[in-house]
Order: sequence, then structure tokens, then C-alpha cells
Amino acid sequence: MEAKYCKESRVIRTSRVFPNDVNNHNTLFGGQLMSDVDQVASVSAARHSRKECVTASTDSVDFLHPVRPTDSVCFESYVTWTGRSSMEVFVKIIAEDLKSGECKIAATALLTFVALDQYKRPTLVPQVIPETEEERKLHETAPDRAKMRRERKQKSKELALFLKIPSSLHFS
Repeated sequence: MEAKYCKESRVIRTSRVFPNDVNNHNTLFGGQLMSDVDQVASVSAARHSRKECVTASTDSVDFLHPVRPTDSVCFESYVTWTGRSSMEVFVKIIAEDLKSGECKIAATALLTFVALDQYKRPTLVPQVIPETEEERKLHETAPDRAKMRRERKQKSKELALFLKIPSSLHFS
């Protein structure tokens, strides 16, 4: 399987912020931003693997600056690192004030996707080749993040063993 460049999985999507996209603080709903992040990241994962992909985890979403109705919001995503069947996808969210032209990094996110074969089982993905300084930095630091993800997942599994489902819930 031939390795691919980060740029081959790059997705850039820009949209406006409309009144129904904002919360009571007149800033973009965090949940809306997170949904958009997952959508663009899933396209990057599919472009890289050329397979069906599922979100394995949202590793982090860091909100750095509010996004306002006077802004456009640009999502840039690409695969930064791969395991056997998993792909780390970085998403950079840029807010642009449409009147002044001032741009800010509004948020960053890291997600993990798994590629699936025709039987819905994890399947191998190509390695990734970073080129830019940003891509190299994310690629070099990815093994540490992967280790933290594995540790966090194990702790979540252990915690889940102690969690109880309320008897008042009715499943039908």
C-alpha cells in the first residue's frame, strides 16, 4: 500500500454563521461546530483511505476564540498520522470577520477514524507523508497522542464496568 501525502486528504469548507447557528451568547453553538468538524474530518479520512470510515473518537476540541454572526468559519482538515486501520485527523477552524478581514484560529480538533472493509471490519490504511512544517509537527507528535488515546480508552472501558444503567429506563 503506497503512502499518501497529507495534502491528498485535505478538505477546506467555508460557511457563514447565521442567526439560527448561535447560542444565547450570540456565538456559534459548540455542538454545531463539533458536528461540522466531524463531517469535514470524515471526508479527509475517506479521501486518505478510500474506504468507508467511522469516527472512533473525538480526541479533543479546543475552543480558542468565539465565532460570531459577523464571521465566516473555515474548516481545514487532513490526515496527520495513521496506525494499521486508524487515522488521526486534524481540523483547524478559522473565523474571519467579514467586515475587517481579520482572521483568528477559533478552534482546533483531533479525531480518530477507522477504515472498514466490505465486511465492516477494520482494514489497513496507507501511511501518511507530511510536507509542511505544520504537518511535520503534527505527525511527529502523533505517537504520543496515540498512546494517550489508548490509555484513555482503557480507563473508559474500566469505568464503564462500574457504571449502572438506571432501572427506570425502558428499552423497546
